[in-house]
Amino acid sequence: MAQTPMRDGVSAYRLDIAGCLNGAIGEHGLSPADLEAACTQVEPGFRQMQAEARDGTLPVLKIASARDDLAAASHALEGLSKDARVVIFFGTGGSGLGGQALAQLAGWNIAGVAMPGQMKRPRTRFYDNLDPSTLSGLLANTDLATARFVITSKSGGTAETLAQAIATLSAVKACGLEERIPQMFLGITEEAVPGRHNGLRSLLAAHDIAMLPHPDDIGGRFSCLTIVGLIAAIARGLDAMKIREGAQHVIDQLAAASGPADCPAALSAAVSVAMSKQRGTRVLVLMPYADKLGYLARWFVQLWAESLGKGGEGTTPIAAMGPLDQHSQLQLFMDGPREHLVTLMRLPTSGTGPVIDAGMARLAGADYMAGRAVGDVVAAQADALPAALAKAGRPVRTIDIHSLDERAIGGVMMHFMIETILAGRMLGIDPFDQPAVELAKVLTRERLVQPTRG
Repeated sequence: MAQTPMRDGVSAYRLDIAGCLNGAIGEHGLSPADLEAACTQVEPGFRQMQAEARDGTLPVLKIASARDDLAAASHALEGLSKDARVVIFFGTGGSGLGGQALAQLAGWNIAGVAMPGQMKRPRTRFYDNLDPSTLSGLLANTDLATARFVITSKSGGTAETLAQAIATLSAVKACGLEERIPQMFLGITEEAVPGRHNGLRSLLAAHDIAMLPHPDDIGGRFSCLTIVGLIAAIARGLDAMKIREGAQHVIDQLAAASGPADCPAALSAAVSVAMSKQRGTRVLVLMPYADKLGYLARWFVQLWAESLGKGGEGTTPIAAMGPLDQHSQLQLFMDGPREHLVTLMRLPTSGTGPVIDAGMARLAGADYMAGRAVGDVVAAQADALPAALAKAGRPVRTIDIHSLDERAIGGVMMHFMIETILAGRMLGIDPFDQPAVELAKVLTRERLVQPTRG
């Protein structure tokens, strides 16, 4: 086990890798010697990252201590939200998923679970996938006069985001609202650089739309703790400062650890790579037991896939949900090919939620639930699943979050980013680039400039 302590002595989360060892799952798990070798392999990258944490040379670690950008983002959002009924976020990939993961902590996209005070704020919507019918419906059925738009693209050249921005600006003009455009839109993109074209910046500047600077040294999937992700968190009433504080606690743990085995993120990286190379796990499943962590799992999928899927390396990430996917994907994880490493994220749910009426439970033949809280059922499932996986000889890790709040989600997101970077360094690849994605963008542009077929 490894845990990350908060500065006040309360743990943010606890990692348990025992379900990946041969003592729990037999020959399909890592031996103590295997684990020691994996920790030795991650050591150089770990020591490098410790130095980067101390001297602030790795931007994704340094951002956790920044504060001035949060004040600017809050001020810009406050002005944008005046007289608004809805704030709409355009941005694909890392420009959207990080913000959605954070906004969901405040109840976004979960009916009936909004934070207190949400009704006093504009609603939030995210459109991260370009679909012509969806965009047409949005522009046709939204009261554009009371809508506001946040448009994010680091490079300013993302085709999907530019298409959304141009179509929306055209719709706003068609409604006679052209003079109000500067009050209705906000952009997040890189600062102007001589010799570098930024299409979004040019478009927004031509319409007198204010822009916040996207850090030029933090890529999309790693930008969740920049204003790219945190402006969405602020829009949902979350405390962005606490999110960064949670991330900083994990960085502090990294810097203070005596070795990889004492740092949960480094230990996770060592286990995930060792299981892949030595035990043939090709699929990494992240399965949270909380609706509020559903989009965090989706964000992780992009983080892991885009960072590590290079040069024939990497494993395939899958987002699952507990208890839901115990009824849809678990059969594959437990009885399919021996290629899945499951990571469960659990919360202390015992005693929470509605109490199940004893009489009706007995009537339904479910005496075992009589008088128990719904949270007891979820807790039993979350406890039984790793035991079942271990019994089947399938590797499983658990991350227990003691209290799901801003600090916890900031810490968990930083954990996964550090784990991903260290896994990349173990594999000898650059976790920060995405050459295949860039190639797809080039080919898309080439096809669009070709004459339309009659």
